[in-house]
Amino acid sequence: MPPLRLVPVRDGARVATTVWGSQVTSLPAAAAADAWITRFLGQPARFVHMDEAALRPIDPVYGDGAVSYADGFPLLLISAAAMDGLNARLARPLSVLRFRPNLVVDGVGAHAEDGWTRVRIGEVAFDVVKPCTRCVFTTVDFERGVRDEAGEPLRTLTGYRRGPDGVTFGQNLIPRGAGRIGVGDPVEVLA
Repeated sequence: MPPLRLVPVRDGARVATTVWGSQVTSLPAAAAADAWITRFLGQPARFVHMDEAALRPIDPVYGDGAVSYADGFPLLLISAAAMDGLNARLARPLSVLRFRPNLVVDGVGAHAEDGWTRVRIGEVAFDVVKPCTRCVFTTVDFERGVRDEAGEPLRTLTGYRRGPDGVTFGQNLIPRGAGRIGVGDPVEVLA
């Protein structure tokens, strides 16, 4: 495919978008971008942009704030040791990218993040609000676009990470302020 430059159409009519049951009105991209993604996928599709007016609130049970087009929370944190522990149980190790974390923390025990309620990373404090319940999407090899025939890693996670709410791996975070975070920043457990 030729390169594509995505630019929202700021004066265009907003597009009704549904994300995990949440209704969001998004800015459309140019018609040429829609034609590009439709051609690439082989089925009708559109690009949309979430600007400041496209508010999608976090589930109020877990706090206040907003989330983008992500599943349910702004950020996902996984410890490197948790990933190492999972890989030690798998026949074929996986990349942590299979779980789509925003933050990977090193230097702590496997699943240490399960006991945290508040952390500071770099300049930003975060509430650790709930475990991330994992779905069948974790079984899809994103590089090849195919599902793992054995149902991994979900099958293995079910054996040791199943709780009352399902299979969990990683923790959802809500930032409680603005600031910079970067690779190598210290992680301070506040609570």
